[in-house]
Amino acid sequence: MKLGTFYEHQLPRPWKEGSELKLFKDALDQVELADKLGIDHMWEVEHHFLEEYAHSSAPEIFLAAASQRTKQIRLGHGITLLPPGYNHPARVAERIATLDLVSGGRVEFGTGESSAELELGGFNIPRADKREMWQESLGAIARMFVEDPFQGHEGKYFSMPVRNVVPKPVQKPHPPLWVACSRRETIHLAAKLGIGALTFAFVSPDEARTWVNDYYTTLENECEPIGYAINANIAIVTGFMCDENAELAHKMGEEGLKFFSYALGHHYAFGKHEPGKTNIWNNFKASPFTLPGMDGSNSCVGSPDQIRTRLREFEEAGVDQVVFISQAGNNKHEDICSSLNLFAEKVLPEFKEREPKRAHQKAERMAPILEQAMKRKPAPKIPKHDGPTVVQAGMLV
Repeated sequence: MKLGTFYEHQLPRPWKEGSELKLFKDALDQVELADKLGIDHMWEVEHHFLEEYAHSSAPEIFLAAASQRTKQIRLGHGITLLPPGYNHPARVAERIATLDLVSGGRVEFGTGESSAELELGGFNIPRADKREMWQESLGAIARMFVEDPFQGHEGKYFSMPVRNVVPKPVQKPHPPLWVACSRRETIHLAAKLGIGALTFAFVSPDEARTWVNDYYTTLENECEPIGYAINANIAIVTGFMCDENAELAHKMGEEGLKFFSYALGHHYAFGKHEPGKTNIWNNFKASPFTLPGMDGSNSCVGSPDQIRTRLREFEEAGVDQVVFISQAGNNKHEDICSSLNLFAEKVLPEFKEREPKRAHQKAERMAPILEQAMKRKPAPKIPKHDGPTVVQAGMLV
């Protein structure tokens, strides 16, 4: 099983001069440390206007910076928002390919649509259309990675003429495709489209087993790939903090996880938000609310032995990757780094040792399933063209 880290760039109020600068510098230091310790992946969100909860509005910039301070760790968009109102599909394809080039082929292309009204309303994206927008954009972007030139697109939500979208990514036919999942419905959709499921439901190992079975059963029987390669993987996100003293680990990490949960609920469920004025941290301290699994009960928070036991449970459930959230609330940079160091010393080697055999056995088992699924891939819908496409250059003025 692979291991990863996850970043929202949370910054509870009150904000001080230089707070955001320190937040981003600390996060880059943490990613560099994770790379040196042998952590497999790091993931970075894209969110807009979600104060305190996520200050990561330009993940492509942070990931590019991380690419130059690391050597092995996979760089994951967790996720890129694909409705065209957020990002034009061609611009996404260009940015992902460029990041793949500057990182030497280490990009994981996670995608999604968001459901926070602050984001959707800020970009005038109709909630009822966002899922269709995401799927139309993803299909076109996959074509942009492989077609030379891209043969154009005439869709419901965007249109584009024939253009050669350059550069092309290092990974062929394209970086692994993922989608953010918080419900079983999206797990099934990920499997049907042949893309990885990056789950944010903070499930227990028993619940994870059900999600894994659903995903791989659907992939085997119903997959019609949207991309040109299938990324058959399911990753789950969970809280993380590690110390030899389990009680201290909970003290270091639990409040941050609870704030993560509360801020998530504020922006996505129950909150009333006045931009620039609402103080989510104060509201959290006055009336804490915790989503199931975000109180540390389902998380990797505790001693090395406790975390090892929990990870073995996820591994036995068939999870392909566990992604750690430790940059949450007011969790301290020093505690995050000490947790990573201790985890790498006491827990990580066991899972690194088993991973090559697991990956090989899985590849052998999945090969005929993926081969059959690729045969079911629908032909792309390419607009009709009357003869060769020639674009007349404009006049210099």
